[in-house]
Amino acid sequence: MTQQDTAQILQHLHEFSNRFNDMMQEVIKRLLCQQIPAAINPFLSAPSMTQAMSGAIKLDARTFLQQQIQFLEKQQRLWHNATQAFMGKNPEPLISEPAGDKRFSHPDWQGHPAFNYVKQAYLLNAEFMQQMVDALQFEDQKLGEQVRFYTRQLINSMAPTNYVLTNPEVCREILTSEGECLARGIDRFIRDLENSPAEAFKITQVEMHAYRLGEDLAYTPGKVIYRNRLIELLHYSPKMEKVHKIPLLIVPPFINKFYILDLDEKKSLVRWLVEQGVDVFMISWVNPDASYRDVDLVDYMFEGLIAALDVVEDVSESKKINVAGYCIGGTLVGMAQAYLRAKGDLRIHSMTLLTTLFDFSEPGEVGNYMNESMLPTLEKSVKANGYLDGRILALGFSLLRENNLFWSFFVENYLKGKDPVPFDILYWNSDSTNLPAAAYLSYLNKMYIENRLRIPGSIQIDDVPLDLGKIDTPTYCLAAQADHIVLWQAAYRSARLLGGDVRFVLTESGHVAGVVNPAERGKYGHWVADGGLPESPADWLAQAPLVTGSWWRDWKTWLEHRSGNWRAARQPGNKRFPPLEEAPGRYVTVRLEKRLDNEERQRATDTTPA
Repeated sequence: MTQQDTAQILQHLHEFSNRFNDMMQEVIKRLLCQQIPAAINPFLSAPSMTQAMSGAIKLDARTFLQQQIQFLEKQQRLWHNATQAFMGKNPEPLISEPAGDKRFSHPDWQGHPAFNYVKQAYLLNAEFMQQMVDALQFEDQKLGEQVRFYTRQLINSMAPTNYVLTNPEVCREILTSEGECLARGIDRFIRDLENSPAEAFKITQVEMHAYRLGEDLAYTPGKVIYRNRLIELLHYSPKMEKVHKIPLLIVPPFINKFYILDLDEKKSLVRWLVEQGVDVFMISWVNPDASYRDVDLVDYMFEGLIAALDVVEDVSESKKINVAGYCIGGTLVGMAQAYLRAKGDLRIHSMTLLTTLFDFSEPGEVGNYMNESMLPTLEKSVKANGYLDGRILALGFSLLRENNLFWSFFVENYLKGKDPVPFDILYWNSDSTNLPAAAYLSYLNKMYIENRLRIPGSIQIDDVPLDLGKIDTPTYCLAAQADHIVLWQAAYRSARLLGGDVRFVLTESGHVAGVVNPAERGKYGHWVADGGLPESPADWLAQAPLVTGSWWRDWKTWLEHRSGNWRAARQPGNKRFPPLEEAPGRYVTVRLEKRLDNEERQRATDTTPA
């Protein structure tokens, strides 16, 4: 990059300085006017340095001193190498980014002396900060995990790729667009700020108008046959003349929309199941507002899952129902089945649990947001609002993979001023769902903090003690190897709490991609082993062979053996529960963003009285 290029970039920055000032005033005004509770903002809930140091029980002084000496030596060598590079020589890099780090893929990070120096200086500082934390030992293991997690957040937030003048791609974009990328980026930032809740910042990953539910996504044909204040029950239209007698009820997580299991035609698990002759029902959860503040987990169980069971039994005319739960939907299925079994209700014929926790002793990085010290502030804020805003959860989950799901979009959206690329899974990920205050706080306390579900009788519903060990239902448990929300080892320990015959399967990839892995072109394989579940997850994995292709086919075989004989297919609903409207229904279409797209603005204008 020449001196003339640098001068042009600085000129463009000067031209747009007023807009930058306006933007910063808007940010400051928002921060000052809103009382942001730190306990529910992932950016602000990090432990302080005082907490970190007071929680450390031991510091290896010799290692710490050696790290400082090595750091100073590397800095001196870096300056020497930089001098050599500016003189036209090509010294070997002192440090390189980790394998798979795509932030520094642009050729200028290697070929341009200034940017190469900035990159290596950053990587050396990042390495030193990480080594400092690693030298600390903590009496409280959870505090240690928090310190390491937020140190990583700090390190990645300070990457030179996130700033205008230290990112060569951004600099070239400014030159190419003659500064217009900055104007677009500011507009995008202000728009996202307006669409964010007070407690967090929601970055656009996919534009709202990129897809339409019922047309591009969630368009497997079916009907809404039942509705109450918490759910719409979808019954999908058959594709075959005959279907299995025992139907399948799918319980998605109520912290997300159900259509992650019904994306486009190639990735839709629902469509694939229907094509296999399965009679499929799906719960679509309401997107609650403040009026739902007192709705608890027990309400989700009775008015959600059990209410759906009643309708499915009536419509299918089957006393047996297979039930599949995903993530927290699986946790709800386990709670409901423990309750129903204790009451002598045998309707749930088999359970399928996808990335599900019952034992929360190892919650993964999600646990960094949830601890007893945060609880009072968190409880006060959520009760005041009546719900936990789903966009806060979305930000928290994005920051578990911050470089891929936050900072990459920060650079593309605001520094380069580019439109996000349409991607159905990210569209679903951005379509947030609120959680009622009572349900969220109950889940947080009973599961993450107290971890009571794993203890027989520790949780009681209507004086009925829940005991997972007394569930003798055959169960198919799926975990994902790279899952950062539900660690597969924790899912394995949860599966061992069940009393019945359990088939445990481990898929490659993560929480979403590992599950949404189509049978016909499945990208990821899976591990599965017949027999029991040894105490150690590592022992199970050591004797489980890796099978190529999607887990969907393995599940199909398992499910077929528990789906009964064939019967003539019928259209959705019956006389008692007639179709109310076309799938995907109305609950799933409620979004949290305030912004209207052009078409919605036009409709609003057309219907406004003159």
